[in-house]
Amino acid sequence: MLDINFIKENKEAVKDAAKKKNITIDIDLLLRIDKERRELQKQSDELRAERNELAKSSGQSRPSAEQIERGKILKTKIAETENSLTEINVKYFELMVKVPTIPSGDTPIGKDDSGNIEIFKWGSIPKFDFKPKSHVELAHDLDLFDLERGAKTAGYRGYYVKNEAVSLQMALMLFALEKLIARGYSPMIPPTLVREFALFGSGYFSGKKYDPEVDEIYKIANEEVESDGKKNKEDKFLIGTAEPSLLAYYANEVLEEKQLPIRMCGFSQCYRSEIGSYGKDTKGLYRVHEFMKVEQVCICRADIEESNQLHLEMLEISKELHRDLGLPFRVLSICTGDMSAGKYKMFDLEAWMPSRNSYGETGSASNFLDWQSRRLNVKYRTKDNENKFVYMLNDTALPSIRPMIAILENFQQSDGSILIPEVLRKFMPGNMSLIKPKK
Repeated sequence: MLDINFIKENKEAVKDAAKKKNITIDIDLLLRIDKERRELQKQSDELRAERNELAKSSGQSRPSAEQIERGKILKTKIAETENSLTEINVKYFELMVKVPTIPSGDTPIGKDDSGNIEIFKWGSIPKFDFKPKSHVELAHDLDLFDLERGAKTAGYRGYYVKNEAVSLQMALMLFALEKLIARGYSPMIPPTLVREFALFGSGYFSGKKYDPEVDEIYKIANEEVESDGKKNKEDKFLIGTAEPSLLAYYANEVLEEKQLPIRMCGFSQCYRSEIGSYGKDTKGLYRVHEFMKVEQVCICRADIEESNQLHLEMLEISKELHRDLGLPFRVLSICTGDMSAGKYKMFDLEAWMPSRNSYGETGSASNFLDWQSRRLNVKYRTKDNENKFVYMLNDTALPSIRPMIAILENFQQSDGSILIPEVLRKFMPGNMSLIKPKK
């Protein structure tokens, strides 16, 4: 969320940001509601103050009939005002959660992903002297994945990872963790089953509450039993990335400025319903409901320049991971129409995937400024003893499946084998360098 005073002072810029991000919101209505909300709050405070004074004046003796009557009137007025305040606060909050961050001045302007701009490219697209296979064909021939039995067991987009692919998947995760730990990122294995506030706070709900028609999140329906035996009906959700859990680690806390910046990396299983991608990538493993990922998160002072530096730092780590793997890739600067409400600036990384004859997304790096920290209530105390909201950033180090698709397809050999990137071999059984066809 944004600060309401910032919205007032930058009304036209916020309206422009909403337009460029394809977000429908009436900023003028929000400001009218805020004015009414403040007036009601003032009335409520004045009525309560009068009631307190009335109680004090009659505290030393029996209240008069006039005082009793005035007390009744105040009680009714306070209840009416509080009810009106509750109703208007709901309307206010429903609008506030949709207000977008104003994007950076160098963010491309565009209506959708067609407006994204390629800003970096590395590696040569492979040229095969044989007919290359898709990752689905390779996985079948080498017995690395089983999609049919995966669908039987888990449903649409379900899959089993098998044999050498298991070691390859874990090698990718260990490789990413090793790189990030060496760069000063504290490793965590965070919860993958979280409370509602973590997903709302990080911006994974389209509104204040979970919307199953829009939000690509899995909700857990069963009840929990607490330590005292009581049933807990609180909603729980499966995360789609470690980001919400890592950011929620400091929820409702005030950090010291000397602690910042904080660098964290999280390894987790990830779950995505993909309801917004119905009909897309229905074959193969490019779009699945469940995968692993190593995520980078940074928390810093409320300083745009510092946040920009950290943003580029995380992006460079992701680029280095792709280069070390030998995967041809590119970086896109994401346009306004392809950014979510809270993002100030965003980059995507895409690796070359021969079966798609194009690049496929393998990661995303985003700077939210204080949009997430206001929702999660994470602040820091400055040297001048002032409390400010921190800035929050995140970036994919490596997911498990899409880099594997790129490795299988780019490094396939004419005999049907797969060359394993050199940086991963130390994580493979027996320093394996080649996945060979089964005899």
